[in-house]
Amino acid sequence: MEKILIYGYGNPGRQDDGLGARFIEELDKWIAGEKLENVSTDCNYQLNIEDAEIVSEFDTVVFVDASLVQDLDHYRMEKVKPDDARIEFTMHAVSVSYVVDLCQKLYGKNPEAYVLHIKGYEFDFRENLTEGAYVNMQAALNYLKNFLKSRSRST
Repeated sequence: MEKILIYGYGNPGRQDDGLGARFIEELDKWIAGEKLENVSTDCNYQLNIEDAEIVSEFDTVVFVDASLVQDLDHYRMEKVKPDDARIEFTMHAVSVSYVVDLCQKLYGKNPEAYVLHIKGYEFDFRENLTEGAYVNMQAALNYLKNFLKSRSRST
């Protein structure tokens, strides 16, 4: 059976930057209720080079993060290619494509990878999501639930 990882990241203490973490909290409840044994979750403030090892253990990985992209209505899921990686200036935080590229180079694994961008609006030092970001997160959550259900049926 296909092993799937949903990896949320962002800072819950910075309002909508916490979308990734909050998304994982909500998704964990649904996964438990659906008893999806092939779906795992993880969450962190930012991506790190060590995440390449974690990613190497899965067939499919969906990274979930807040986005400020102007042309984003609510959310968007995009496929990631390891060759999209750019050289990073610092190793304190790395891009999704860099993590996937490292996974391929270090572990010889090439999981199917996606980024689920969720539109955020405010990134001040507060712990609550804005109302708009919460609505966007719910829409993205429904989308991902359908994505996961379709993957479970096809395996």
